[in-house]
Amino acid sequence: MTKEEFRVQVRTWLDDHCPPACRGKGSILPDIIWGGRQFTYAHPDVERWVKALVDKGWTVPSWPAAYGGAGLSAEEVQVLHEEMSAIGTYSPLFSYGMSMLGPALLEYATEEQKRTHLPKIASGEIRWCQGYSEPGAGSDLASLQCSAVRDGDDYIVTGQKIWTSTADKSDWIFCLVRTDTHAPKHEGISFLLIDMASPGVSTRPIELISGASPFCETFFDDVRVPVENRVHEENKGWTVAKALLQHERTMLSASNRRSKVSVPGRGLLEVARDSLRTPEGSLPDDTLRAEIAQVQMDRLCYETLHQKNTEAREAGHGMGPEGSMFKLYLSELNQRTSDLRQRLNGSDSLVWNGDGIDEKEIAITREWLYGKAATILGGTSEVQLNIIAKRVLGLPD
Repeated sequence: MTKEEFRVQVRTWLDDHCPPACRGKGSILPDIIWGGRQFTYAHPDVERWVKALVDKGWTVPSWPAAYGGAGLSAEEVQVLHEEMSAIGTYSPLFSYGMSMLGPALLEYATEEQKRTHLPKIASGEIRWCQGYSEPGAGSDLASLQCSAVRDGDDYIVTGQKIWTSTADKSDWIFCLVRTDTHAPKHEGISFLLIDMASPGVSTRPIELISGASPFCETFFDDVRVPVENRVHEENKGWTVAKALLQHERTMLSASNRRSKVSVPGRGLLEVARDSLRTPEGSLPDDTLRAEIAQVQMDRLCYETLHQKNTEAREAGHGMGPEGSMFKLYLSELNQRTSDLRQRLNGSDSLVWNGDGIDEKEIAITREWLYGKAATILGGTSEVQLNIIAKRVLGLPD
């Protein structure tokens, strides 16, 4: 089939299956649907659209059909994205299973593990969280101490994880555990898949200064995990962990993952005009105009370079250590953007909550506070700089 023949097929399928309510500027699609056992749809048209995408394999179109995908080529995936964008729609289903675990399973899991877990990720049936960081093992992740002791056909897992995003809403967790306390720290780690409903697993949300609680503490008290849930070899989990971290940084480097999503919150120009009470199109402060323009140009340059890299990856060139460059730059750019928006908003940026307060002003304040985590989560800026220095620039230790 030629590219244009495939394009015609995609257009026809979209015409037949995408509800009008899920298209264009008035689309009712949420930015993200995380899925999972606890999820319920707010609108039947959204549920119908997602089910159609799942049945077609277009939530993860490049994955093999046997694992819930459609087996599309990189060129076909690009056509699919173009045609969806043309009618103002997209696949809202997204999860850490799709962006991080799934690609790692495709590379390292057994055939049975792939057939067990990947289709449930592709359909949104199971929601995953990531069990990496510990109270004493953040940037130095390989020093983790959560233990897994072999007992027949099971591991007995004991320990704690921290900063586990959405652990309280997730069904399963992919987890790094120490299976050999005598081996060098990078060599005694295994990669386990653990059902969050297992006896002995508990979570506790962590409230941030922004008032939100996306992160949790996760506890394992003598949790039994079947050995068959170990991905790759025992004590070789660091290999899987590194591959998964590359996929995570690829995810975090995506500035515009959804067609509806741009810079978080209100745009800089909108905030500046509202705060300065100026007419539409009028910003009298030359310095302010220059600062806003610089941020917007930096974002445009970033998105252009990232798009080129995305096209290269879709053509078969995987994201390597350059993912750290994208992650580092975007996290710091987002912080600069939220800092500028906070300053533009003046005294209104000091609001927190209360009657009669504009929700937009509250959102700016809380986004600014939450944004402080951007250069920590997914690997600190210092860690990214080390990776860039060693693995991109080839500098000595």
